[in-house]
Amino acid sequence: MPRAIVLLSGGLDSATVLAIARSRGFECHTLAFDYGQRHRCELEAAEKVAVQLGSAEHKCAKIDLRLWGGSALTDDAIDVPDAAGDGKIPVTYVPARNLIFLSFATAWAEVLQARHIFIGVNSVDYSGYPDCRPAFIRSFQETARLGTCAVDEAWHYEIEAPLQNMSKAEIIQTGVKLGVDYSLTTSCYNPDSAGRSCGKCDSCTLRHAGFETAGIPDPTRYQ
Repeated sequence: MPRAIVLLSGGLDSATVLAIARSRGFECHTLAFDYGQRHRCELEAAEKVAVQLGSAEHKCAKIDLRLWGGSALTDDAIDVPDAAGDGKIPVTYVPARNLIFLSFATAWAEVLQARHIFIGVNSVDYSGYPDCRPAFIRSFQETARLGTCAVDEAWHYEIEAPLQNMSKAEIIQTGVKLGVDYSLTTSCYNPDSAGRSCGKCDSCTLRHAGFETAGIPDPTRYQ
């Protein structure tokens, strides 16, 4: 089985990506990040999803993005807003987060001799984050080649973004067909101490609307 690194946050999208990668015959090594996020319950969710969907190995890398904050997810002085939908980049955007995450994934992939890295970015039903757009993914694929032994050995990484052009409803329908247990996942940016979702933030709104449109009961635990 060819090896792949799958970025696994514990959310709905990354769980679906893991299921897709497994269905394509990859031996999946999953990577989560403890980066100082306020929604730390996603780390426990990632572990559960990794087990449920048959990850060959699951790691959690610890980095501290609270050192500079700049996001409602890494700075307690910035409140998580209710869903806005105004087209602007929201304060829940964590500066360069996917750039950092993909760099870690590339390093691990080089050690494992994995040529594929999966990430659950989306540019249909999403919050407008710049590091979720196709241009960034294409650019990083070339950066990964130039910054590793791939450039001297005449091969390249495939940065796989299978959800890029799917709606949230389509993502959920795909995951259900592939056996994803969405009750194990969490998407909320502002959960309570028991891990229950707020139901108001941008991520919660997109998630719930996706289940409604898909015609599938929403298993999320709300406050």
